[in-house]
Amino acid sequence: MVPDAAAGVVGPTADLLAGVRVLDLTNVLAGPFAGYQLALMGADVIKVEVPGSGDLARNLGGDPELSKDGLGVSFLAQNSGKRSLTLNLKSTPGREVFERLVREADVLLENFRPGVLERLGFSVDALRLLNPGLVYCAVSGFGQTGPMRGRPAYDQIIQGLSGIMSVTGTPETAPIRTGFPIADTLGGYAAAFAISAALVKRGRTGAGTFLDVSMLETAVAAMGWVVSDYLVAGRQPGAMGNENATSAPSGTFRTADGALNIAANKQEQYVELCTLLGRPELVDDPRFGSREARKVHRSELRDELEKTLSERPAAYWDELLGESGVPVAPVLSVPETLALPQLAERRLLHTVEMPDGRDRELRVLGSSVHVDGSPVGPATRPPRLGEHTDAILDDLGYTPEQIAELRSQGAT
Repeated sequence: MVPDAAAGVVGPTADLLAGVRVLDLTNVLAGPFAGYQLALMGADVIKVEVPGSGDLARNLGGDPELSKDGLGVSFLAQNSGKRSLTLNLKSTPGREVFERLVREADVLLENFRPGVLERLGFSVDALRLLNPGLVYCAVSGFGQTGPMRGRPAYDQIIQGLSGIMSVTGTPETAPIRTGFPIADTLGGYAAAFAISAALVKRGRTGAGTFLDVSMLETAVAAMGWVVSDYLVAGRQPGAMGNENATSAPSGTFRTADGALNIAANKQEQYVELCTLLGRPELVDDPRFGSREARKVHRSELRDELEKTLSERPAAYWDELLGESGVPVAPVLSVPETLALPQLAERRLLHTVEMPDGRDRELRVLGSSVHVDGSPVGPATRPPRLGEHTDAILDDLGYTPEQIAELRSQGAT
């Protein structure tokens, strides 16, 4: 059970993956985000980190003090509910410990460059020999095969290469990256989904699976209609700012005090919009009478609508249009979004303790999925580096003397 910051109540942790043990060897964002999604659903996620340094994300984020202490905001955001084990896979005793971990694990998740784990002695075939039922998921920028397999990749690289940046912004400002690392988070979601599917197969057949998740391919696949318009219709995708290429009026409009998104994609929604704005003449105007005509004359339509919308504040139009069934909402900042009563009711935000016990509130995002009508948050706070090493080794059957010896050998 997890205390919830938004609603001030305790929310449940999901048990959909209870009993599943995940070895999370990932760093920074895409892989750790995938592991976090599995932890939120109840998996026992063991974060295997390099002794002395750990996940690079421990030193990243908007709070320099926390980063200095190995508790970077980037790490805290997506590692609640995990246990931390430090292990040196370049040492012989460290690899022996890892073999024992693999034998008892259900899932291995890593985001090294292709070939790194194999060079350490843990190829797909070697892992299958250790555990035939293992679900092994490798997340990388370009996949495990192909001419680009060995190149390093960060979110910005994938955004540019996938075409996302080419369709973001206006014709004058594109290419522009999205305001958050969308390629990383999409890759993490894809990995978590594939792992969950592979676990279903293993439950049915007992067989493990090797999953090769490409951030590039995930990003391209997620672009959906943008790519399909080119593949099927031959339309060259381009940046259209806040406009929706498939419909009009569908975009961001100026009001008396701020921006308002309106998506009147259906004819009946357009008629209702014009009626409520007191502009019924726009329904019969031949420039705007049909869906296709409105797309051709979207600029003129925008000018006409903004003549009226600019007379009153966004909140007024949001209430008036929202109650009518016209899709509408104001454009908010992140703090304004997090203060929405909708999110408070749904309990997306959760509070956990700080890993080092400092008197400071740590609020994190839970799952966007409710399970059996309940919100889902992390079971525990993010771990300190190596915090659970001794306990995990004890579970594996190591004695206190053996654990001390491993530490003296630089294995943990």
